[in-house]
Amino acid sequence: MATATGTVVRSVSRADRGRKVLMMTRLTKLLWRRRDRVWTELRLEAGPKPFAGPAEYLPLHTYLRDRYANTVVLTFLEIEDLLGFSLPAVARLQQEWWADGETPSGQSRSWNQARRTVTANLRSQTAVFERAQA
Repeated sequence: MATATGTVVRSVSRADRGRKVLMMTRLTKLLWRRRDRVWTELRLEAGPKPFAGPAEYLPLHTYLRDRYANTVVLTFLEIEDLLGFSLPAVARLQQEWWADGETPSGQSRSWNQARRTVTANLRSQTAVFERAQA
């Protein structure tokens, strides 16, 4: 419908107005629901805990954390590829480097915080990461 000045006026039907009111009502309810205590708690618990270890072992931690398999077998070369640097010589020679011990080392935190335990085979230069029982 055109007016005398040439502007077009669009008539809004009752059905269109009803849909707009219904949409605004639903949006308002959703916004109020976001403030609900239950939804706030869910948002706070959603993400995984941040990695609390040396940054150089973060790629190994992330890799292990994101695997669905209960057992992950990696060669030492694959671990080095993930990390971007060579493992220390002691990792290839001494089982203690892979042990958790009373005070966890930086490298052991990477698999512990991914909820894994490790068994290293120095002869075959592989590490078997098992999902820890909760």
